[in-house]
Amino acid sequence: MADRATRGSAFELTLEVWSRRKWLAVVLFVVIVAAVGSLAAFLPDIYKSTATVLVERHQVPETFVRTSITGELETRLQTISQEILSRARLEELITRFGLYPDLTKRSPIEVAVEKMRRDIQLVLKGVEQMSGRSATVAFDLSYRGRDPETVARVTNMLASLYVEENSKIRERQASQTTQFLKVQLDEAKKRLDEQDVRVRDFRTRHIGELPQQMGVNAATVERLQGQVHLNSANLLRAMDQRSALLKQLAESGAAGVVGVPDSAATKLAKLKRELVELRTNFSDKYPDVVRVTREIAALERELAENPGADATAGRGDPPVAPWKTALSQIDGEIKSLKTEEERLRRQIEMYQRRVENAPQREQEFQELSRGFETARESYASLLKRYEDAQLAESMEQSRQGEQFRVLDSALTAKQPAAPNRFRLAVLGVLLALVGAGAAAALAEHLDTSFHTFDDLRAFTRVPVLASIPTIVSDVDMTRQARQRWLATASVALGLALIVAASYHLAHGNDQLVRLLSRGAS
Repeated sequence: MADRATRGSAFELTLEVWSRRKWLAVVLFVVIVAAVGSLAAFLPDIYKSTATVLVERHQVPETFVRTSITGELETRLQTISQEILSRARLEELITRFGLYPDLTKRSPIEVAVEKMRRDIQLVLKGVEQMSGRSATVAFDLSYRGRDPETVARVTNMLASLYVEENSKIRERQASQTTQFLKVQLDEAKKRLDEQDVRVRDFRTRHIGELPQQMGVNAATVERLQGQVHLNSANLLRAMDQRSALLKQLAESGAAGVVGVPDSAATKLAKLKRELVELRTNFSDKYPDVVRVTREIAALERELAENPGADATAGRGDPPVAPWKTALSQIDGEIKSLKTEEERLRRQIEMYQRRVENAPQREQEFQELSRGFETARESYASLLKRYEDAQLAESMEQSRQGEQFRVLDSALTAKQPAAPNRFRLAVLGVLLALVGAGAAAALAEHLDTSFHTFDDLRAFTRVPVLASIPTIVSDVDMTRQARQRWLATASVALGLALIVAASYHLAHGNDQLVRLLSRGAS
C-alpha cells in the first residue's frame, strides 16, 4: 500500500510540475527539435562511390623468372598513395573536374587539396595466411562529394591512376635494378681482367718455376744427372784411350824422348776414375769430391797449356803423324765432353733452382689464384643476377608481373551516403525530450516558492488558518494576454533565428556532415 501511495504521490507530483513548467518544457522541446531538424534539413547531400581494384599476382611462375621487385605490397601501395595524393596530382584533378568551386573561390588551393585528401579513402582486403599474416588481394578506393556523377568519374580516375602508377613503379624499379647490376657487372669484369693479366704476367715471368711444373723439373734434373754420369764415363774412357796412346808412343820411342806429361795423363785418368766412384756414393759438395775435382781441373789446365808435352818432342819424324792425328781426335773428344759436362751442370743448376723456388712460387701463385677465383665467382654471380634482372624487366614491360586491375568500376550513387537525416531527427527528438525534462526539473529545483499547503506545513509549524485564491482583474488579464503575445512572438522570432543560424551553419558544410556521420556510426 505504501508503494502504491508513493507511486501515486510521485505521479501527482509530476503532474503538478508539468502544470507549472509545461510552457518552459514545450518551448525548449520545440527549440531543440527546430535546431536539429533544420540542421538535418539544410546539410548538403554527400555521395560516395567505390571502385574495387584486384591485385593480380605473377602470370609467369617465379620458378622460371624471378622478379627483381622487392618490398611488401602494402608498402608499395603507401608509396603509390603518396604519389597520387601529392599536391600537383590533386590540383590537376580539382581543375579537371571542377571540384570544390565554393572552397576554391574563398580559400587557397591548398585547402581544397587537403579536403580532397580527406575525401579519398583506401581500404585493403586480405586473406589470412598460414603464418597468421594477412595477404592483400584487393583494395577498395572510395571518394566522397556532392555531385554523384562527378564522384563516380573521379573515383574511376583515381583507380586508373593507381593501376598506371603501379606499372610505372614496377617498370622503373626493374629498370633501375638492371642498370645497377650492369654497372656492377662492368666493374666485376674489369677486376676479373686485371686478375687475369696478373696471372698471365706471373706465369710469363716465372715460367718453369710454376707449381704444376715441379714434377717435370725434378724429372729433368734426374735425367740431366744421368747424362752427366754418362758424359763422365765417356770422358773417363777418352782419358784412358789418351793415356794408352801416350803409353804406346812412349814404348815405341816414336817421340824420341819420353815426355814428362805421360805420368800426368796417367794420374788424370786415375783421378777421373776416382771421381766417378765418389759421385756414385756422394754429392758434389762432399770434401773428397771437391778435392778430386780441383786436382782434375789443375791437371787439365796443365795439359791444356802443354798439349804436346805428353807426346813426342816434335822433331817431325814421319812415323809420328798418325799418332798425332789420333791423339788430336781424342783431345777434341775430351774437350767436347768437358764442354757438354759444363752445359749439363749449368742446366742442372738452373732446374735445381727452379725446384727450390717452386714452394715460394706456389704460395704466390695460390694468392693470385684466390684473387682470380674470387673475381671470377663474383663476376659469374653478378652475370646470373643481371640476366635474371633483364628477364624481370622484360616481364614487367610486357605486363606479366604483379599488376593492378579494376575489378569493379565506380557507379553513380543513387542515394546519398550522408547525412542520415532520419537518424538525426530521432536523435533530435530524444535530445529535445531530455533537454525539456532537465530544464523543467532544474527550474523546479531553483524555485523556492510554496505551491501547496503541504509544502508550507512542511516548512514551518505555524498553523495555516486560511488560503486566499488569486484575484485576477481586467488589467491583469490584459497584461497576461500581452505577455503571452510577446512570449509567442519571441518564440517565433527565436525559431526563425535558429533556423537561419542552422542554415548558415549547415549549408555546404561537408565537414559537419562528416563529423555527424562519424558520430552516428
